Amino acid sequence: MKRWLPFAWIAALRFLAEGRMQTTFILSGIAIGVGVIVFMSAMLAGLQANFIKRVLTSQPQIQLLPPDEVARPLRQGEGVFEAAVVQRPAQRVLSIDQWQAIRDAMRARPDVVVAAPTASGAMLAVRGDASRSITLTGMEPEQYFKIVRVPDYIVAGELRLGTDDILIGTELAKDLGASVGDKLNVTSAEARSRILTITGIFDLGNKGANQRNTFVALRTAQSLLNLIGGVTTIDLTVSDIYAAETIAQEIEASLPVQAESWIATNAQFFTAVRAQQNSNTLIRLFVALSVAFGIAAVLIVSVIQRSKDIGILRAMGTARRQILQIFLIQGGVLGFLGSLVGSVLGAGALMLWHHLARQVDGTELFPLVLEPGLFVAAAAIATLTGVAAGVAPAVRAASLDPVEAIRG
Repeated sequence: MKRWLPFAWIAALRFLAEGRMQTTFILSGIAIGVGVIVFMSAMLAGLQANFIKRVLTSQPQIQLLPPDEVARPLRQGEGVFEAAVVQRPAQRVLSIDQWQAIRDAMRARPDVVVAAPTASGAMLAVRGDASRSITLTGMEPEQYFKIVRVPDYIVAGELRLGTDDILIGTELAKDLGASVGDKLNVTSAEARSRILTITGIFDLGNKGANQRNTFVALRTAQSLLNLIGGVTTIDLTVSDIYAAETIAQEIEASLPVQAESWIATNAQFFTAVRAQQNSNTLIRLFVALSVAFGIAAVLIVSVIQRSKDIGILRAMGTARRQILQIFLIQGGVLGFLGSLVGSVLGAGALMLWHHLARQVDGTELFPLVLEPGLFVAAAAIATLTGVAAGVAPAVRAASLDPVEAIRG
């Protein structure tokens, strides 16, 4: 091995081997620091993935709506406008104008994954003496269920949506005393009604959504809402969920629709996600700084302890550049080896915590996310930190005068 290793590597590894106690302590410190980075990063990534999954599997990432109609100000006198008193028209269900062309344009965009037209509105569901206000959503199941993962949440019945079928939430079923196979009389604000059969019951994990949301075939909703051939929204998913707001603004600027992204409609949640990411970055920074100071402290002590050895090496003709390399290599090796041990510790601690931490119903608190890129990044950061921490000790060692070092 020594035959092909450069001199700086041989000297650096020998110094580390001879100072076993110091090397062991600093490796332990680095391993703990890297373990904390891996554990916190993976856990926060799992929690964030869980939060985003809960939000984005129950709503579209971007929703296109008809433009907001506002009545013109009333004229008064001889062509003079009254002070800007703007009134909205009477509330009614509006259809997106030329929605087929807009849907096709969305599907042609490279940053849009799914575009599903829907027709939704407020209804009254009646069964016997019980009645509840609901939001009826009509859609094309093959497209819409790629956006809102209703099939994943079916707890009773089956996923069947004929023209006279309806899917309801668990809370609504409880309020109406209904079960799979029962009939509901669904009535719109315009007194249009239809008898629908419950074919499935879902649980979206949200009490309000389970009380309010119902799903039917698109044509059924269009008939009840008096929107024959029309739709009230076009729901989209995009390739980059964090670019949803930018994409929504681009769509709104180019087409006669309103575009609302999940980022805008869940502003508080998105702020919490960003704050979580910033906290994770700060944790990594402070842990990296503590590791760097630890490596630097040990290497400085090593320089002081090995002053005579360094002086002898310099007297034997070892260049300052080689002395500099010796201590930089030590820092890099310490960082790399510490990152390997720390990655194992962090991954093990995360798997143990994932196994022990459970929700009230016994399901996992967060999904286990252990991406290879995390370990590669941890190794790279720890190695670079080690090299950076070795700069000051390396410069000190390289600047030692050989005669004074030997005398000291």
